[in-house]
Amino acid sequence: MSELTDQGGAGQPGLEWREGGVPVSTRFDDPYFSLAGGLAETRHVFLAGNDLPARLRPGFHVAELGFGTGLNCLALARLASVPVRMTSFEAYPMDLAQLQRAHAAFPELAELAAELRAGWGRRAIRVGPVELELVLGDVAATLPRWPGRADAWFLDGFSPAKNPEMWSDAIMAEVGRHTAPGGSFATYTAAGHVRRALQAAGFAVERRPGFGRKRHMSAGRMGTRP
Repeated sequence: MSELTDQGGAGQPGLEWREGGVPVSTRFDDPYFSLAGGLAETRHVFLAGNDLPARLRPGFHVAELGFGTGLNCLALARLASVPVRMTSFEAYPMDLAQLQRAHAAFPELAELAAELRAGWGRRAIRVGPVELELVLGDVAATLPRWPGRADAWFLDGFSPAKNPEMWSDAIMAEVGRHTAPGGSFATYTAAGHVRRALQAAGFAVERRPGFGRKRHMSAGRMGTRP
């Protein structure tokens, strides 16, 4: 496996820790996962929002904006019963000690989390049935160069109000361009400008019940394109 390389200006995440082992970004003043239950939120928003595991098949490709603690990858690996691929874009990767501290909040994922950490520092990491590729750097630089197309997107950047560059019209257009016909997305945010940008990118977007105290989330499917 090749070593993990920075393709576009990755930096240090900057963390503080709240009760319960929840890491909070000091750069964006936003937690990495829900204070009300990170794994439950991942299952509700990103897995169910993309109709997983029902759609999984060998070679199914998930892409993600915002790797964070790797929680979404771990939840996908716990769920999948066939080999799948995942590509995750991250500008501010945690170091190994930070990952270990964050993973302690999810003892039911301990074995998979250990596999993830064992491969940390490499571009390709095997986590259960998931073949994970990490792409480091500014997504505005890395996503346009990415040659892949995803069957499902986990849009999990920090809040659009606090990290607007991640949710720009240009980035959402790139998400659409890198989505396979019939592919899907899911995200915790229901911000109007994000939904409109995803519609402009070719998705049929719907607002769904959110997780916890969040009233709404967004999900959608890409129409068949030539």
